[in-house]
Amino acid sequence: MIGKLKSEERLSDSLSFGPFRLIKSQRLLLRDEIPVSIGSRALDLLIALTDQAGETVSNRVLLEQVWQGRTVEKGSLRVCVAALRRALGNENDAHYVANVTGRGYAFVAPIRREAIEAATATTSAGPIPRLNLPPGPKLLIGRGDAVQSLSDLLLSRRFLNVVGPGGIGKTSVAVAIANALRHRFGDDGVCFVDLGSITECEQVLGTLTAALGCSAQGLDPEAFVCGFLADKKRLILLDGCEHVIETVAAISARIFREAPAVYLLATSREVMRAEGETVYRLRPLDMPREQIPTSEQALTSSAIQLFMEDAKSSGYDVPLSDADAAIVSQICHRLDGIPLAIKLVASRVGGFGINGTARLLDVGAELFLPGKCGESPRHQTLYSTLDWSFKLLSADEQVILSRLSVFAGEFSMEAARAIGNDSNFDEYVIETAIAGLIDKSLVSVSSTEPVFLYRLLDTTRVYAQTLLAERGDSGLIARRHALYLSDLLKVLLDEGPVLSRETIAAYASHIGNIRKALSWCFSTGGDASIACELAARAAPLFLGLSQLEECRDWSRKALNALNSAGGQTRLELRLLEAWAISSTFTRSDSKEVALAIERAIGLSEPLNEHRLQLYLLAGLKDLLVRRGDITGALNTAKRAVAVAENLTGTAEAVLKEWMLGNAYFFAGEQYAGLHHTRRGFRLAEEVAAERLNSFGYDHQVRAQVTLCMSLWLCGFKDQAYQIARRTIDNAAAYDHPVSYCIALVYSILILLRSDSLEGVETAINLVTQQAAKYSLPAYQAVALALKGELELARDDPRSGIALLTRALGAMDAEQYLCAKTPAVCSLAEALCKVGSTQEARSLVERTLERTEHCGENWWKPELLRARGEILLSGPGSEHSLAEASLLLAIETSRKQSALTWELKAALSLGRVWIDQGKADVAREVLEAAYSRFTEGFETSDLVAARKILRNVS
Repeated sequence: MIGKLKSEERLSDSLSFGPFRLIKSQRLLLRDEIPVSIGSRALDLLIALTDQAGETVSNRVLLEQVWQGRTVEKGSLRVCVAALRRALGNENDAHYVANVTGRGYAFVAPIRREAIEAATATTSAGPIPRLNLPPGPKLLIGRGDAVQSLSDLLLSRRFLNVVGPGGIGKTSVAVAIANALRHRFGDDGVCFVDLGSITECEQVLGTLTAALGCSAQGLDPEAFVCGFLADKKRLILLDGCEHVIETVAAISARIFREAPAVYLLATSREVMRAEGETVYRLRPLDMPREQIPTSEQALTSSAIQLFMEDAKSSGYDVPLSDADAAIVSQICHRLDGIPLAIKLVASRVGGFGINGTARLLDVGAELFLPGKCGESPRHQTLYSTLDWSFKLLSADEQVILSRLSVFAGEFSMEAARAIGNDSNFDEYVIETAIAGLIDKSLVSVSSTEPVFLYRLLDTTRVYAQTLLAERGDSGLIARRHALYLSDLLKVLLDEGPVLSRETIAAYASHIGNIRKALSWCFSTGGDASIACELAARAAPLFLGLSQLEECRDWSRKALNALNSAGGQTRLELRLLEAWAISSTFTRSDSKEVALAIERAIGLSEPLNEHRLQLYLLAGLKDLLVRRGDITGALNTAKRAVAVAENLTGTAEAVLKEWMLGNAYFFAGEQYAGLHHTRRGFRLAEEVAAERLNSFGYDHQVRAQVTLCMSLWLCGFKDQAYQIARRTIDNAAAYDHPVSYCIALVYSILILLRSDSLEGVETAINLVTQQAAKYSLPAYQAVALALKGELELARDDPRSGIALLTRALGAMDAEQYLCAKTPAVCSLAEALCKVGSTQEARSLVERTLERTEHCGENWWKPELLRARGEILLSGPGSEHSLAEASLLLAIETSRKQSALTWELKAALSLGRVWIDQGKADVAREVLEAAYSRFTEGFETSDLVAARKILRNVS
């Protein structure tokens, strides 16, 4: 029993009523001999009423006795009575304290007066302290390092405040720290003070003394507590301080000063700013860094570990698969790694599965999922956790928080002022409110360089959006948000469709807000006029970030809205340009895209937008190449030459040369292609790299692969191989996914035909991943074809045939025909090897007919050679046709300056003639090709040719 009385007495110091005992000299209220948490004002009121028990004490007398003459608001006494009734457990009735209407209050319960030992009144240390520290969680996932480092920090600094938003695990970490340090303080030296269970500042001191096992005596009870602690070694854990922060800060600072052996560990959603306080902001659990992690990668992160542990507790005992790992990762990212949020959501997996739980979040259910029984009311749901914090805010902070919910992701102070500023909120009020929200862990500082950026946790944002809707301000704030972004992005149009890396980096943080603003603008109740300008101004950023599908879709919506509204020439021009660029590389009708580009070119002509015309023509040329219309591509490149005459910039001259070089290369005019490409590179030495980007990719990359392929076809095999290998090794340097894919696929094409396959499979996988990540289906198809060719190189024709067949179908669907011809050629030869001669021949004939029609001649000599080889495998009557096809292949190669193709065809024909006893003519045709090579003598074709020449000499 605590505070037992002895027989030597001093009258009237102690009295009892019901289960309570009041020891006035110690300012201690006990219930069943256990200290009661009660505020100092409420305790003063109880003493005043029990001193005149059974009598009515006027309001004036009570105000004088309790507040000692201080001026207070009229309602203060009523609030104090309510607090006293709560402490006595009868808040809603008058079992102990009765209200005498118009007169005052009376203590009406029977009391028993007792006496205590005189010495106790002055020297008693109060109740003997007992260990009241809650047990720590059995499994504290992801916090082990924090507990260790914070234990060390607390021992060195003495006063540590663990700060963070609701549900982040502050109490769990603090309790773990206290348990870890129990051996230093002993079971009687660690004290847990649950401040979350009180409602008023007046109750703080009583709650503290009850937990410490001491009383608060005299006119300065804080001084008594500090005196009690002055010579004691204690660890005091003050849990849940945010709603009584000022009172806790004052008491903590005083204890820190006057009790040098006392260590203070606090948890709060807000910084105290108290003397001696060291703040540690508890971070969310770590999450997978990979965008699409495997299960092994995902389970290395503490957020995923916690999710799966609680999912298992809910009855879900299924190992995490790779497919589910990506979904769980998305869930945890959406919940910002907040442990309480993760636990609440994961507890539903047993009933809904992982996919079903993800769908719950799609409808905003995460705020209202209930927790386990026994949790404190403020932790029962995410909504209650956030509501607890919201009710502690000032009126200005509440309004600003609700308005900040319009931001998706990061925002600057300038942006916050733009959406919050009105007659009621000037800049000072907004900045002060945001500073307060940061202190209270409802707004976090996301980055500080080059400017400060802020963000709301996603769960906080969803909660605050409900408040904004309740206020009826959603439409107003959404409009301000959209207008702010449109004005912010206006400067991007001055840079044109191609932004510098520095500009992209500076504006990348706004992309989430742009999406949200555009969604509102195009919604019912939105504003299409804002949408059109915003879509046009945001398009260069979407392109710079390679968000091609989004750029295409927003541009299309804006064009539709603009057309229905009558249209604006410059705005339509920008939107057409953005739509055409993004549609070129995503699933769109290439003819429709070509028409859009031609319309944009037509709109730009009267505006004298010559540079834009040049970029549009570059895009049209590439589109025609993709479609396999090389004749049209070459004509377009020549149109660009005429436009470039109106421009004096070196960058435009470079672009013109590279356009011609690429078009001539696909047309099979390798000398001309090599000449213009090299000329472009010489000029490019004077131009900044950023200026050579347009239409969704880096033109220098396109020129690099054109140079590589032309060198290879012209017989400069070593140079081409070195460039191809270097391109693959440096692929990570290409910022744009389209550039990345272009660089790799053509380099892989050469390496597959070299004598070394080292790194080829890895490079193909990189293309596949990049194309999938950025929704580039055409390059996914090309990567599939390259996998097929790799299987053929590994002498697995059936696997190669299956992959190539699928790839060709995908290329047709994507209208990506320029890369189709090499795949057809490889497939045909593979079919011939497995005995499907007629199918192989038909495939080659159809392809030759198509390429003849559209002027795509770069692979024509190889198609002719393949046809000759296929005919040779047929009946003898077709051998003369085979020889004719091989001779035509050689002739076509010479016209194209394609020495590599000429040698391959000569090898095929030479073997036929040697078999026919025509060694002399075989040697002549082989020598004619072999003698013109100046490098690449160790490659397989030249080695084979040299061997044959040696044998027939």
